[in-house]
Amino acid sequence: MIIDCHGHYTTAPEPHQLFREAQLEAHASGNPLPELPQISDDQIRESVESNQLRLLRERGADMTIFSPRASAMAHHLGDRAVSEQWTMACNNLIKRVVDLFPDYFIGVCQLPQSPGVFIEHSISELERTVNELGFVGCNLNPDPSGGHWTSAPLTDRSWYPFFEKMVELDVPAMIHVSGSCNHNFHATGAHYINADTTAFMQLIQGDLFRDFPELRFIIPHGGGAVPYHWGRYRGLADMLNQPPLAEHVMKNVFFDTCVYHQPGIDLLFRVIDIDNILFGSEMVGAVRGIDPETGQYFDDTKRYVDALDLSPEDHYKVYEGNARRVYPRLNTALEARGK
Repeated sequence: MIIDCHGHYTTAPEPHQLFREAQLEAHASGNPLPELPQISDDQIRESVESNQLRLLRERGADMTIFSPRASAMAHHLGDRAVSEQWTMACNNLIKRVVDLFPDYFIGVCQLPQSPGVFIEHSISELERTVNELGFVGCNLNPDPSGGHWTSAPLTDRSWYPFFEKMVELDVPAMIHVSGSCNHNFHATGAHYINADTTAFMQLIQGDLFRDFPELRFIIPHGGGAVPYHWGRYRGLADMLNQPPLAEHVMKNVFFDTCVYHQPGIDLLFRVIDIDNILFGSEMVGAVRGIDPETGQYFDDTKRYVDALDLSPEDHYKVYEGNARRVYPRLNTALEARGK
């Protein structure tokens, strides 16, 4: 089967967004936060069947690891209470999508992060979504400030309580920032790619995986600038007296294929070991249009992977095997269904 490791609910029904607007308005005016919105199953079906599910079928994939819209996490807006309520609303909506389309979607959670709030406060939502909702991972924001980078690096011990819980639950995290409130950084064109690259460099500088050898991170968007500058990062690791990247980082870090042109995919597969690449498209996501040079959608990343000269074994790894290995709870869920 073909598993897309990177999908967001970017087409959630309108009442969901209206609730968010009312929530932020209430917070700004000092009023009580509104009640969670009423959204029917039919509204959810309509929002998914004509968008993610249709494209999934048309493009030949089988399942998406599905999470709330990344740009809408907006951890920099509101406060801890606002973030917790919004996160629960988003994760509950993902659960409803999964329940309506269990053969096509499996959940990954948003976390209730906020600037200056200890990451321990996100542990209960991770436990709830994994143990009660059946989710298989989380999206972890290394910069809840939205582009000002006020948090400590991911290798700082302040993150350790959350990493301990990830290891206990045996779930990975996709390192994924949200919207940018810094006008220097366009959210999807700069902030996302900056964050991917920054996180990788933080991992090089530290020794996180010595303390957590079973911890697993997916760095999306093809790893940001990392594959293109692979020699730079190998050299920096050497200058910092760190072990080679294959030993120091790449037993625990994986990249997806959310790269929107053939030369970029070609480079990714030439530089990064096949065991560290998971198929992903991020659809419907950051880039939704048709490439005038090819006549195909930019985010139809399966076309790019199919154009590579991969062996059947490597095709299996990228499209299915690596996802099952990195997301063991996904593998358990699929095996329970005879897949």
